[in-house]
Amino acid sequence: AASVARWVKEHFGVQYTESGMTALLRRLGYRYKKPKLLPGKAPDPEVQEDFIASYKALKANKGEHDAILFMDATHPQHNPVLAGGWIKRGKRFPLKSNTGRRRLNINGVIDVETMAAVIRYDDTIDAASTIALFKQIEAAYPKAAKITVFCDNARYYRSKAVRAYLEESRIDLQFLPPYAPNLNLIERFWKFFKRQVLYNRYYESFADYKAACNQFFADLDQHADQLRSLLSDNFEIVRA
Repeated sequence: AASVARWVKEHFGVQYTESGMTALLRRLGYRYKKPKLLPGKAPDPEVQEDFIASYKALKANKGEHDAILFMDATHPQHNPVLAGGWIKRGKRFPLKSNTGRRRLNINGVIDVETMAAVIRYDDTIDAASTIALFKQIEAAYPKAAKITVFCDNARYYRSKAVRAYLEESRIDLQFLPPYAPNLNLIERFWKFFKRQVLYNRYYESFADYKAACNQFFADLDQHADQLRSLLSDNFEIVRA
């Protein structure tokens, strides 16, 4: 507000106090908030819309026991993620942090129809860990004739080993348009996971931290209503 007040004075010769400018901006419908980061190389809106149309057609015509999953990895660090909260004016909310940089490598898929997740922890996310995840997915869907898995364009998803495995698999790997995380619904799931487990939460030991993550995945049924609303196919189209 102070910067805006200085700009107004320089260009129009009108003097505002910071509080006066804040009140004016609010009356004009402005709110003080952060900008939203978008992919710098997002595909054309038409490409995104084509994907959404094909996804909805697949969803409408899939077999009774078939599954549609969204896949990606996340790498949360053993440290709190600072987030806003209601704190009494004049008070502070000190939060401990950890000095190390240990992190978990979690690879997984989310089923946006049942809100079930298949996840695994790995030292490294690569072709071998991806194939291991595929085996868990196939075991989780024994009746499915076809399991469609949407993923980003990570190099290991296109490796020879993964392609060879998929030749005899019920999994049909479908690649999202490049630079389009807005189309990968598991991104919303990972954000929800971090909000529940990491936001403003301190875990003294790495074992406690991993146990909290495990508990979240074990209790997904408790979050089913929130997830169903969050993971709807109301995709956001990123426009330049």
